[in-house]
Amino acid sequence: MISVAPARDLSGPIDSHCHLQSLPPDERERALDDARERGVRGFLVPAIRLAEADEILALCHRHPDVWCALGVHPHDAASWQPGDRERLRSLLADPKAVAVGECGLDFYYDHAPREAQFRALREQWELAVELDLPVVVHNRDSNEEMLGVVREEAFRDLRADFHSFAGGRAMAEELLAHGFSLGLSGMITFPKADNVREVIPILPADRCLVETDTPYLAP
Repeated sequence: MISVAPARDLSGPIDSHCHLQSLPPDERERALDDARERGVRGFLVPAIRLAEADEILALCHRHPDVWCALGVHPHDAASWQPGDRERLRSLLADPKAVAVGECGLDFYYDHAPREAQFRALREQWELAVELDLPVVVHNRDSNEEMLGVVREEAFRDLRADFHSFAGGRAMAEELLAHGFSLGLSGMITFPKADNVREVIPILPADRCLVETDTPYLAP
């Protein structure tokens, strides 16, 4: 039986989105140690697919300052099968699992059929509402479609973090009106990322999450 490590002091910045499971095992410990030395006090590791959930949970239980979100990324939405909702429910019973995700829509790559993306998204959001857990949302080139789902009556009680937000000011205003949080990544430094920077003046401090999205984005 895995024991839960005692909590660490969280009086400092938290990396709200870091895919440590995507690093080679020997690099994960170095990445954590380096971040801690720089003052990071906590880490949230979002899953991409259910098959990696056990590995992610084991990592979390080894470190008192690491937690996870469990779910299926839109790139892998075609893998979502009948029964996965109940499997995810069981995984989320672990105290180290504090959110559902990473889930959402990605119409930039379209690695999964859009119908499959919508199905996986809705089922995961429904489960999150039922369990009163927040969702970690991936949204790329699907702003209007995503807002359409957000506006559905079934999700009026949804709690959400739109990670690495790049949807622009108008979308940010609507998401903030729903009570959601927005994640800011290293994209704010990109020369062409005006759509990200224009959100900063309207983003309350208590709705702003910072993230690296390591190893996929500039820190």
